Amino acid sequence: MNNAIFLNIIRFVLLVLTQVLIFNNLHFMGHINPMVYVIFFYWYPIKGNRAVFMVISFLLGFIIDVFSDTLALHSLASLTVAYARPVVMRFCFGVNYEFQNFSFKNTTKVQRITFMALLILIHLTVFFSLEILSFYHFLLILKKVFITGIVTLILCTLFSSLFSPKNE
Repeated sequence: MNNAIFLNIIRFVLLVLTQVLIFNNLHFMGHINPMVYVIFFYWYPIKGNRAVFMVISFLLGFIIDVFSDTLALHSLASLTVAYARPVVMRFCFGVNYEFQNFSFKNTTKVQRITFMALLILIHLTVFFSLEILSFYHFLLILKKVFITGIVTLILCTLFSSLFSPKNE
């Protein structure tokens, strides 16, 4: 088995277990529930097969939905992020990411954090918009996206700096 595939399987399983067993049970200040599994979309290989990535993203969201009892909210948000990822990469890294030799080690820390923040923003906006399902509560959606997004970005940045390979 390819080393990259094995590493992604391990990351997938560990992120699901971490989200389900730890972060779904933590409620900072009563209502902030960080969604650290979103870092999987950041860690997934850039040149990976897009169709496989969409299926894996759906499975990731579906498994989180099953354990969180959230009626496909995570699945829809995860699929949206997987679909929008190439556009976000083009925005953050320019057309450089389309070349064969592109890697994260050739980018700045600001570009990587911006990329991660945009993935989190898209995920949380879709998630909370569908959870609340009313644009009458637009300020509540913005508040939840902003507060949860800040906490999720901090935790994902910490996880990324702790568990990413040194050559990235």
